[in-house]
Amino acid sequence: MAETALLTVLKVLMIVICAGWVSLWILKPTQMWTKNWKEAEDRLRPTVFGYYGLNFVVFTFPVIALAIVGSVYLNVQQRKPRRLRRKAFPGASNPVVVNTLLGTLTALEILAASLFILLLVWTFYARISNDFKKLMPVKSLKLKLWQLQYLRVATRFGLLAEVCLALLLLPILRGLALFRLIGIQFEASVRYHIWLGTAMIAFAFLHGASTLFIWGVSHHIQEEIGKWQRTGRIYLAGEISLVTGLVIWITSLPQIRRKKFEIFYYTHHLYLVFLVFFLFHAGDRHFYTVFPGIFLFGIDKLLRLVQSRPETCILSAKIFPSKALELVLPKHPNLKYTPTSVIFVKIPSISKFQWHSFSITSSSSVDDHTMSLLIRCQGSWTSSLYNLINTELKSGFNKMKTIPIAVEGPYGASSTDFLRYDSLLLIAGGVGITPFLSIMQEITSAWQSGNYNQYPTRIQLIFIAKKSQDICLLSSISDLILNQSDEQFHLKLKVFVTQEKQSVTTVKELLNEFSQGETVDFGTDSSSYAIHGLESFLWMAAIAGLSSVVFLAFLICLSHIFIPNQKTKASSKEKSPSWVADIIILSSFVIAIICSTLVALVLRGKKLSKETIQTSEKHVKSWQPSSSEAELGFATEKHEIHFTGRPKFQEILEKFPTETGGSDIGVLVCGPEKMKESVAALLCSHNSQCFKSGPQKKTSFSFHSLNFTL
Repeated sequence: MAETALLTVLKVLMIVICAGWVSLWILKPTQMWTKNWKEAEDRLRPTVFGYYGLNFVVFTFPVIALAIVGSVYLNVQQRKPRRLRRKAFPGASNPVVVNTLLGTLTALEILAASLFILLLVWTFYARISNDFKKLMPVKSLKLKLWQLQYLRVATRFGLLAEVCLALLLLPILRGLALFRLIGIQFEASVRYHIWLGTAMIAFAFLHGASTLFIWGVSHHIQEEIGKWQRTGRIYLAGEISLVTGLVIWITSLPQIRRKKFEIFYYTHHLYLVFLVFFLFHAGDRHFYTVFPGIFLFGIDKLLRLVQSRPETCILSAKIFPSKALELVLPKHPNLKYTPTSVIFVKIPSISKFQWHSFSITSSSSVDDHTMSLLIRCQGSWTSSLYNLINTELKSGFNKMKTIPIAVEGPYGASSTDFLRYDSLLLIAGGVGITPFLSIMQEITSAWQSGNYNQYPTRIQLIFIAKKSQDICLLSSISDLILNQSDEQFHLKLKVFVTQEKQSVTTVKELLNEFSQGETVDFGTDSSSYAIHGLESFLWMAAIAGLSSVVFLAFLICLSHIFIPNQKTKASSKEKSPSWVADIIILSSFVIAIICSTLVALVLRGKKLSKETIQTSEKHVKSWQPSSSEAELGFATEKHEIHFTGRPKFQEILEKFPTETGGSDIGVLVCGPEKMKESVAALLCSHNSQCFKSGPQKKTSFSFHSLNFTL
């Protein structure tokens, strides 16, 4: 009861903080807010707190407070015993719009996007209408009326870019993820980061190009373009920031990101240059409005770096004929994660800087001491890993030299409620099978432990592969596929091989032929540690709170040292350039990060001081066959394999309710975007027909799009 009451209080507090922060953005463009805000700054200027303290507390701290309260909420929720339950609105994840450019959109996503667009329209309208009422000529430029008006429009485009930047980094937080509070995981929220980044660059480009245009037509471009003003907007800094942002955006396009990942990865780190010069261009007051995401991203980044040290090692690797690898890593027994979780790994012997994400194919309910990854070696980094292991394998040694590996994560859903349906239809394309492997192992473990009511009883797995040898990706659940009995849940596998001609073969024959890869055991390093996973939510909340306190303390101290005369607004600006306040913000942030890092390292070191990997000869736990030969024959006969054709999803969706007998069906799709969109479009059509036909249409489909990682 106490935990329930605490969760309720924390939930109300988070709602109040969110409502307050959104209200700030709505009121900020109004004249009433501008007038009262200037008066509040002037009153606090001569105090210890200063105008900068007011800006930090009002504009920056609410989002930090939301992350802190949210972490406490997740910690309490994690400790509270809970049963799987269906969502109050099971159709909330169903697609409403399917678009090639944007992907699948749910009703909630459309509502959120619409409200955000309304905020942008309101901000632009409120600012422009006031600007046109009080047009003031620019002293350094002799502009005509239309030029002056267009210059104000260009300036307000920059303000819209600022609104997008305020939210840009929030979707890519991992440990301090705010989106986790509403059930959206990191892998799914990345696309919001892409949308916001594209909108921000579009507005910033309009802002910069329009300003340059006005300078050009007024013949002042040579005078203005290289200015580094003592006070006000620093034009040169804005130009550097815009060019940097364009480089980041261009190299993030799918055509470059997929084919030249290294270019995308390294140029993306230019965000440091972009943010620093944005600060110099916009000034400290505007920076406080976008600072929450930057602040949390910095703390989140440091927590991830601390968690990934010290390095662990690969225990064993299995090489399959289709150039796929299965890696086994050591895991602490207390580390638990949900199906579909992902981890980020870095192998210094391949690259000292690149991190790559992979889906965990094992279940923490099955394997206490290890976790497994299945990697399809297609890109340069994964191919380097394959060649590294394959070369050592051919060397003839029984045990290879230790391969150090840094691990960050795992990141996954806070619960397995998304699996709570009468029946499951799992649709996987290629390496998109990886999240489903952990799901199948989790469900099997639940059935073996007697939790019959926790998960669905009937599952159909659709696996689409280019070549028949790709069936090796099912290796980790081959025992489940071949040795299934009626005492367990009913699983039916349908394999579609799209680029091979018809062959007289069975699923059993293909599994036996292609799942027998070569396994290599690695030597273990006595200084390596098992993977512990993320620190507790309370620990992360404490670090975020400590960082904000340290930042504010140094912000106040440094401001009083380097901007001593703050009794009046005029005296302060006359004696110190505006970029001095920007340097103070950067310095305070760096100091706060360093202090928090030291604390995190000390706590992490104490936790790992007496612990090293304890390994055994048997690294991976596997299912033991429990079926008779007759049952085995029955299990393999009911699975299907089809050649030279893609599945007809319309037909599958129509037959599935009849085959399973379930009325509440979960459809989980993972694979190429075109495949997701085709399934989503069919479900959109089905849902609209259900709406028109009324309550007599009882079958309910709930759509979940999973993101596989390479």
